[in-house]
Amino acid sequence: MRIGELAARAGTTTRTLRYYETRGLLPARRDDNGHRTYDESDLRLLRQIRTLRESGFDLEETRPFLECLRAGHPEGDSCPASLVVYRRKLDELDGLIGQLTAVRETVARQLARAERARDELAAEALAPGGPEPLCELGGQER
Repeated sequence: MRIGELAARAGTTTRTLRYYETRGLLPARRDDNGHRTYDESDLRLLRQIRTLRESGFDLEETRPFLECLRAGHPEGDSCPASLVVYRRKLDELDGLIGQLTAVRETVARQLARAERARDELAAEALAPGGPEPLCELGGQER
């Protein structure tokens, strides 16, 4: 098939396919007229790239999976190099989860503190002789 057909079937652009070709992720085969030619195995490579990219893998991280597919492994992820990338990605994700958990805990503490402060101000405003409540928008009295 030609580049346009492959792009359409893979749900991508011809520009992307050319880029993958320059990166060595997609083979650069040409017919007698100099037109790029592709087959079903190339479509499979593109689907693998898309699946991995949608899961957060960067383009270079897809390379071992593509090589594994080319070597005849049906899913492209059972080769040692693919397993290394999976492990590295899991470590990366665990680190990000840890960072996000810490940020979430900080925001939760700040929210709890802010709600206590609001409640204290509201209680003071209700006490006889307490301050007049202020509007939250611009600090004007209600």
